[in-house]
Amino acid sequence: MKLMVFGATGGTGTQVVSQALAAGHQVLAVVRDPARLAVPPRADLDLAVADVMDPAAIGDLVAGRDAVISAVGPSRRPEAKKTRAASVCSASARSITAAMAAAGTRRLVVVSASGPFTDGDGPLLRYVAKPIVRQVLKDAFADLVAMEQVVRASGLDWTILRPPRLTDKPLTGRYRTRRQANVRRGLTVSRADLAHLILAVSGDPGAYRAAISIAN
Repeated sequence: MKLMVFGATGGTGTQVVSQALAAGHQVLAVVRDPARLAVPPRADLDLAVADVMDPAAIGDLVAGRDAVISAVGPSRRPEAKKTRAASVCSASARSITAAMAAAGTRRLVVVSASGPFTDGDGPLLRYVAKPIVRQVLKDAFADLVAMEQVVRASGLDWTILRPPRLTDKPLTGRYRTRRQANVRRGLTVSRADLAHLILAVSGDPGAYRAAISIAN
């Protein structure tokens, strides 16, 4: 497949790019700083320097892609503006969906999180842990909920993936998934396993218009 990856320099995005190339896909990684991409140059990897927040800047790039993958998340870099970080997921989703609609590109896979949602959670998570975390990550959770609303309203062939806390453990290929509800007792998942699922659903019409939770 011809894949396009936003957020390619992040932990999850790096895993997506690496695994996609290993699987034989053609990858276009959209970055703001090519020096931060931790994947060596190769013939089947193209780079584009563009601002994901500008639909006009990415419109030509999304055209002709079999799937667009967004692993965009808040920047941890000190120079990142707080106002941008507070809405980076929803704002990037608006830009990406607008560019895809204009280009006629249909398939979109986005990374959200299980944190803002409680369907499927046990009592401890639902009534004790998550209310505390929700206070700490109020802005980030609100941004993810807004992002999902944008994606759902886009009319595209979308899939939303909801991981819990991400780790840097190696790829196992052994993880649990659940549609429209969180994985019970799903506390962590590796970025590598999340990337594995991202690629698995990218070409799967059976995953269209579904929110899928994942956990190890």
